[in-house]
Amino acid sequence: MASLNVLITVPQPLRDTILTTEAYDRLCSFARVTMNEDGRNWAGPEIAARLQGVDAMITGWGIVPLTEEVLAGADRLRLVAHAAGSVKGFATAAVFDRGIAVSHAAARIAESVAEFTLAVVMAGLRRPQDFDRRMRAGEAWPKVTDTLTYEVAGKRVGLLGMGYVGRCSARLFRAVGAEVWAFDPYLTPERAVELGVHKADLDDVLRSCPIISVHLPVTDETRHLLGARELALIADGAVFVNTARAWVVDQDAMVRELATGRFWAALDVFDPEPLPADHPLRAIPNVLLTPHVAGRTVDSHQGLMAAMIDEVERLAKGQPLRYPITRDMLATMA
Repeated sequence: MASLNVLITVPQPLRDTILTTEAYDRLCSFARVTMNEDGRNWAGPEIAARLQGVDAMITGWGIVPLTEEVLAGADRLRLVAHAAGSVKGFATAAVFDRGIAVSHAAARIAESVAEFTLAVVMAGLRRPQDFDRRMRAGEAWPKVTDTLTYEVAGKRVGLLGMGYVGRCSARLFRAVGAEVWAFDPYLTPERAVELGVHKADLDDVLRSCPIISVHLPVTDETRHLLGARELALIADGAVFVNTARAWVVDQDAMVRELATGRFWAALDVFDPEPLPADHPLRAIPNVLLTPHVAGRTVDSHQGLMAAMIDEVERLAKGQPLRYPITRDMLATMA
């Protein structure tokens, strides 16, 4: 296995949250490692000054766009491995023009978001949070018929978007016995069969699925894809989850629809963030609010760097990357 020169641009204190001692030792077993010890993200010229002789660069949140000027001294750079999600902020045409491979850890974050999605869907069906609140308030022991609860097994789950998170979510929901429908214009019928999902159009998913979860990226196509008309199609008693981006849903229309009490929602993303203290969503009882934490666990954060070290190791061994990003993929990615 070839010994590589690896530059880690991720500064402290973030680096300590995503790079374990075990992962670092593994990287050092096949690479010579230089790390950012300046306690801040480097500016473009600072990165440019460090790229000579570097074979692979591991980046994280806050990395600057890798323009031609930044890459001018990159005489050996073959891989940028992003220990975070979206690469749109830094993966410029210059990166691809130079033939530099790009990878990212979005798939690792997706596992955490999918698990959270399943958890809040079950919360919407079983309502443990409501029973807890009532018991703490000293309410009378409820009768079985006081609050109707349901199981996820046998239910039809509609997933909007079949990227990393959508695919992970589909696997989890199928594992607990749900039937999965999917809306994604880029999902081919053949791929839908491989994933074990029923491909459907947006209106059919909204009308037919008592559980709906949003996993769409921020693109021109998805801006307020779910407006007043679409939200009105959601069935009474449904469970609606958004762990993707507020961009996809007209939030004002969502507030109006939730205020009717027709269905229950779990929202992890908002416009703006942080959600203002006086925002009307905070006063609606049939919504579970979380502060953009669906992908944020100790395990997922530590998995980011581990996944990218795996990619660097694959480069060293001459193996194909697990999570390659091409220029053409950027248009439809988060």
